[in-house]
Amino acid sequence: MAPIQFGWTLYPGLAKGMSARQFKETVRQQVELIHDHIDSLWCVDHVQFGDMPLLEGWTALTYLAAQYPELQLGHMVLCQSFRNPALLAKMGATLQYLSGGRFILGIGAGWHEEEYRAYGYDFPPPRVRTEQLAEALQIVKALWSQEQVTFQGKHSSVNAAYCEPKPEPIPPIVVGGKGNRMLQLVARYADGWNTPWLSVEDYRQKLAVFEQECHKIGRDPSQIRRGWFGWSTCVATKEEASTLTGRGLLGTPDQIAAQLQAYIDLGVNSFVLGNNDLSDVTTTELLAKEVLPQLKGEYYRA
Repeated sequence: MAPIQFGWTLYPGLAKGMSARQFKETVRQQVELIHDHIDSLWCVDHVQFGDMPLLEGWTALTYLAAQYPELQLGHMVLCQSFRNPALLAKMGATLQYLSGGRFILGIGAGWHEEEYRAYGYDFPPPRVRTEQLAEALQIVKALWSQEQVTFQGKHSSVNAAYCEPKPEPIPPIVVGGKGNRMLQLVARYADGWNTPWLSVEDYRQKLAVFEQECHKIGRDPSQIRRGWFGWSTCVATKEEASTLTGRGLLGTPDQIAAQLQAYIDLGVNSFVLGNNDLSDVTTTELLAKEVLPQLKGEYYRA
């Protein structure tokens, strides 16, 4: 039996003109409200959505690591294109060392073309980005577990590379994505799978592919945590809920609890939630007081 885990991610966009002091106070307020119901804190890894003010994901996570020493930490998810795989392994090992073993490596292939182009990164087709991610995962896992690593891939390489000190324990790896090639990588390399925004029915279909890919390589799919990530807007009354639009979890506490339960019934055992608006205290408070207490005791039976 695997307990249901809940994590909290910070909305990536800041209000224009928001000071660092205001941001830190908003984060403190949000985390204080939800703290007793979560196991982990997460940041996203984007650098541009138009002119929206954004904080760089790795730097922001180190701030959270220092502020909240009792929680695990990760990205939902890192873009493999932004950092050399060997450097990424070193960064992860360093944060694992300094945080006392609380780092989770969340990583994906990357998808947001605008930021690639704006920041001067090549934006190859999805197939190539998935190949790059596969090589990155091989390099990271090798550097975290082997004394010295030499690897020559199609896209990345290392030569007699060391990664010391080794991370203790080796951080869990969560691969984010929903395409069939991505699910092959989940089955082969990951400790957890997370996919954003999928409806219950779409998740059911992807789950079948995920399990099939695990069986192909002789891996027990129940050994991989199954995740769902998305924003939420929670309101007090059905009247307010009837006006909500958009994607993610929307509704009253009972409605959102039912939405989450539908995923739990499918076998999802790791949720990363957040608000559609960094300043939305109401959603955080309702989730903490009326939604998560209904579900925190749930167990997923493999």
